[in-house]
Amino acid sequence: MKKLITGLLIAGSLSSVSAVAGDRHISVEVTNLTNAITFTPLLVSAHNADSHIFQIGHTASFSLQAMAEGGDTSYLITDLAAAGANNNEPGGMLAPGEIASIELMANKHNRYLSVGAMLLPTNDGFVGLDAISIPRKNGTYTYYLNGYDAGTEANDEIINGGGAPGAPGIPGAPDGNGGAGGSGVTGADHNGKVHVHRGIVGDTDSEGGVSDLDSTIHQWINPVAKIVVTVGN
Repeated sequence: MKKLITGLLIAGSLSSVSAVAGDRHISVEVTNLTNAITFTPLLVSAHNADSHIFQIGHTASFSLQAMAEGGDTSYLITDLAAAGANNNEPGGMLAPGEIASIELMANKHNRYLSVGAMLLPTNDGFVGLDAISIPRKNGTYTYYLNGYDAGTEANDEIINGGGAPGAPGIPGAPDGNGGAGGSGVTGADHNGKVHVHRGIVGDTDSEGGVSDLDSTIHQWINPVAKIVVTVGN
């Protein structure tokens, strides 16, 4: 069964077993599908219908900005915990091709799933899953996720150790393929709200040019991640 829901391609393999009341076990497997983009430590949360870590077309919160610009999920965790969410962070970077497995519990109050992590090296790019309804039937469900732009920082593609909210620049290139001396690719985003990331411009000059990113290595075409959600009792 395949259907397109809010920009996500979802293929569900459903069992005939209906959901039962109370806690439900959720297993989330995240695969980095990119060539050379690293995910910062993931935030995975089962939460209520009113909570979001981001919303496409909306202005980014400070909490989202902190994750998208520097990989800091602590503010989002605080926001979600205050709403009674069940949060899990597997810890560690997720390199291209690697898979992270996360376990958590959902219940009748926390029936929505969100996932987020910064994309490195980018200025304010992130991979995200925004508040999907956890399926009511047991089974395995696959989601393909885009890379998003928080709209909070110009994509200058300059690696300078920046990462604090509002500080221009990219914290680093974990894959070791970053350059230096770039003059800067672009000014402020035309779209200042959360939107689909347009990807990396880059260049092939590791000691100058307009970008500190390599156009032959760091570019991507969406989707950037695959998430397999297994729902059980």
